[in-house]
Amino acid sequence: MSQKILITTAIDYVNDVIHIGHAYQKIVADSFARYYRLFPENEVFFLTGTDEHGSKSEEAAAKLGVEPKAFVDEVSAKDRAQLDALNISYDRFIRTTDADHREVVIDFYKRSLANEDIYKGSYTGLYCVGCEEFLKEKDLVNGKCPNHPTKEISTLTEENYFFKWSAFSGFLKEYIESHPDFVKHEARKNEMLSFIEQGIEDIPISRTTVHFGIPVPNDPDHVLYVWFDALINYITGAPEYFADDNATIIHFLGKDNVRWHALLWPAMLRSAGFRMPTTVYGHDFFTLNGQKISKSLGNVILPTELVEKYGVDAVRYYFLRYGPLRNDVDVTIEELERVYNSDLANGLGNLVSRVAKMAEKEGMSVNHKTLVISELEDFKIFDQYFSDFRIDLAIEFIWNKVHELDRYVDHHKVWEQKGEEKEKSLQFLSRGLLEIAVYVSPLLPDTAQKITDQFTGDTVVSGNSLFPRL
Repeated sequence: MSQKILITTAIDYVNDVIHIGHAYQKIVADSFARYYRLFPENEVFFLTGTDEHGSKSEEAAAKLGVEPKAFVDEVSAKDRAQLDALNISYDRFIRTTDADHREVVIDFYKRSLANEDIYKGSYTGLYCVGCEEFLKEKDLVNGKCPNHPTKEISTLTEENYFFKWSAFSGFLKEYIESHPDFVKHEARKNEMLSFIEQGIEDIPISRTTVHFGIPVPNDPDHVLYVWFDALINYITGAPEYFADDNATIIHFLGKDNVRWHALLWPAMLRSAGFRMPTTVYGHDFFTLNGQKISKSLGNVILPTELVEKYGVDAVRYYFLRYGPLRNDVDVTIEELERVYNSDLANGLGNLVSRVAKMAEKEGMSVNHKTLVISELEDFKIFDQYFSDFRIDLAIEFIWNKVHELDRYVDHHKVWEQKGEEKEKSLQFLSRGLLEIAVYVSPLLPDTAQKITDQFTGDTVVSGNSLFPRL
């Protein structure tokens, strides 16, 4: 039976171009999408994009002397170019300025309004322009937002429309506790339950001081604000998945977004009559010198800078194996280069080169060229890593196979073998590399294709080094 699987990332705000923190999330999500596509019975849709409305876009455009739409068009295109450089295989790159998104948001708002989950009021609170949200005094560190310490916190009083988030507290607690796969991983789940225990308050969903946005249908002096616009992109981009109770819906995002996806978004969906996501996975952060990498802090590294120097699959490998899946990770160029040389140039790259050169010299062709992942001997182990959201262990599993083949070459001294013995060894090694290519294809797609091309022609060809030494 076919399975419908929706993979999403958080959509990125367009006050500036995305950096490696955003790139990590996209690479992880892309690897899951590519993995599930390996199975012909799956119908996979991978959604990413940009969040474009709001005060930050207005302010950034004003500084440049351009209209907000012209500004977001330019930054969104740059973001998309960053993702393309990382070989991100999205099915739709959605923009919250898309015409169909406006219609879906308006319909969603009307559904919640009809269910009396939206009301008009006023709010006074501490406002962080970096987050575009109100904060509590207890959220601040030395009077500053912990995520945007360079931004001033202002006290803001404003008339808003509110969403009755508090009305869903009981539902949210029960749902999280009764669905163990809903919030991943355990630390994130405990944070969400703690937040509920502290008391959920109704949340403003409109602004009167912002003009670049979707007007509130029953009051055009207001525009819909951040989450009641941005989160709904998932329905705009993949409506058929939210209409199918049997579909799997996985949201990948940073840990600072988990609250909105695990608590606000389900409440909104419940209010408007839609199904729940299957899993919300919140990863940790890359840091630079111990500080979160952030557009607002100006300490960003662009993905294209790394890709141009090291190659796309080297960047993907480093992020997937050593990235902040479950803990913050301090990134350094020195560590990336150490990993590149040890794991890639001297690891997989050297192994492929050794075997291919010996096989090419023998004029050998490889038997059993077509491999199906579900038929491989250790497939169930590999598949379980994806089920457990342990993509770091999945790539470690592959590299254990690389080491096994390396040891085989050295132990049997294949380069000294002759005749039938050498043919047998090279067939074993070549098939092993083709298995590695299948396993690694969702993670390092270009590398997988290069290995496959080298070992599935009329004869094996050595080709260029996969990862030239630095």
